[in-house]
Amino acid sequence: MKAPAFWWRSGASPAALALWPLSRLWGARSTRRMSREPRFRPPVPVVCVGNFVLGGAGKTPTALAIARLARGRGMKPGFLASGYGGKASGVLLVRPGDGASLVGDEPLLLAAAAPTVIGRDRAAAAKRLIEEGVDLIVMDDGFQNPLLAKDLSLAVVDAAVGIGNGMVFPSGPLRAPLGPQLARADALVVVGDGDAAEPLIRAAARAGRQTQRARLKPARMREWQVGGPILAFAGIARPEKFFASLEEVKAAVSVRKSFPDHHYYSEAEAEALLAEAEAGGLRLVTTEKDRVRLAGSGGARGRLHERAEVLEVTLEFENQTAIIEMIAETAYRVAVRG
Repeated sequence: MKAPAFWWRSGASPAALALWPLSRLWGARSTRRMSREPRFRPPVPVVCVGNFVLGGAGKTPTALAIARLARGRGMKPGFLASGYGGKASGVLLVRPGDGASLVGDEPLLLAAAAPTVIGRDRAAAAKRLIEEGVDLIVMDDGFQNPLLAKDLSLAVVDAAVGIGNGMVFPSGPLRAPLGPQLARADALVVVGDGDAAEPLIRAAARAGRQTQRARLKPARMREWQVGGPILAFAGIARPEKFFASLEEVKAAVSVRKSFPDHHYYSEAEAEALLAEAEAGGLRLVTTEKDRVRLAGSGGARGRLHERAEVLEVTLEFENQTAIIEMIAETAYRVAVRG
């Protein structure tokens, strides 16, 4: 599914106002849920990387960056994820050979960097992750989930869209009313360029919450400037971010194809992409998340996996020292707590 366009327009549209009674019910329910006492407080620090809105904001690249900085301090981080988009039930340690249809796309990317456990029951999943010997749990999403106690909660915000119209689902993209969410965030991580997040940043400052800025930076900049024209395709929350990254590396993008977030490509869709690229002499380029969803496939989906190149991106914090200090302070508090 794609988010409705009116979510990201300023002001309350007629559609948003018509849905407002449902939004009030959803907001009340989500606020009650967030206020529950956690069921489990792990003996190791828990850093939660979440966001205020439905859809992507850069949580997974942020989680990977947090783990990378933690490893630089000699820590052994592990990831906790829900496994959204996969059919696995219960708690599962993600293995390299697991398919995206089983565990979801994002856990496979996380598992390539550190031990990763998925499970809707975050408390049970955290216990399983601790068995892997990690000394820092990094949650990819789960900010609104009350089952697991968090020691540091970072709310990731896309600078280009902020929180959209500022309304709660289904009138807008907010997962819960902003006030209760902001009260549970220790800091904002604002990713990318744009001024849509400025009102939120000011609200966070008034609430005593700091803001850290970050950017998604493409790897191997120079190689994308040679090799011929490109057919770029992506099934992520905001495909335009992927296309902008290709523009940043000066890639010759001739065709752009957008699909819904976490999209699983059908044989017909894969065949169409391959045929269009063949007819136009185009390179096929996609995101890491999209390519991992094609892994292990046969037929046209398998051929698309083989043909598609990946534009790798990493998240870099503007003030890396501040993030390292936040991690270190969190680890110290947990150690003192015992």
